[in-house]
Amino acid sequence: MSETVQSKQGIPIRLTDERWEHIVTEHGELSESRAAVLQAISDPERILAGGSGERLAIRETEPGKWLVVVYREDEQDGFIITAFWTRRYRSLEKREVIWSP
Repeated sequence: MSETVQSKQGIPIRLTDERWEHIVTEHGELSESRAAVLQAISDPERILAGGSGERLAIRETEPGKWLVVVYREDEQDGFIITAFWTRRYRSLEKREVIWSP
């Protein structure tokens, strides 16, 4: 089952079953966090530039713990690539901010 949420730019972003399988295979700790992954896209605290044109939607889920969702979007469509937890916020701060409230 594929789910779609809108990015801050109003673009529909898909999370396919194939991508979700990839995420939970690589990052099993996210297996109960599908809703949080989608929420990070629709309601991020910040959106950062990735290294190859992708975007990183980030949300702090508990003090010092950040959910990072990597995705791509163009003018009409987008999709989630992967997601992971990090406590290394300093590495995120070095990236270009695309969107912030």
